[in-house]
Amino acid sequence: MTSNLPIAASRAEQLGRHEALATFFQGLSDPTRVRILELLAERPRTVTELQAELGIAQGRLSSHLACLRWCGYVFAVAQGRYNRYQLVDPRVRRILADAESIVRQNADRLTSCLVLATESDAAPIEEP
Repeated sequence: MTSNLPIAASRAEQLGRHEALATFFQGLSDPTRVRILELLAERPRTVTELQAELGIAQGRLSSHLACLRWCGYVFAVAQGRYNRYQLVDPRVRRILADAESIVRQNADRLTSCLVLATESDAAPIEEP
């Protein structure tokens, strides 16, 4: 079996600074992936633990974890029969906290952005 990693990694040389930053944030563009990162920011977890917390099918969870692994947000450590997932970089905690603060202060503006509304069918942002 061959890996697509070298092919995908070579694309990084083609990305400019702005494209690289946009790609970083695309990894955060799914609510389930954000929730996974929040849970892993608390402590490392297994797929079974994440599945119990999120209440989603194992296949969907595995797809999200694969994305987060490829993007470099999380990694897995083998422990017996299980993989325990954890954040690659603790700065992700701070990024999530800062983003939440900005969202809380700008929820009305974010939910009324016509450009974002046409780019996705995402659910509206809820104010806490």
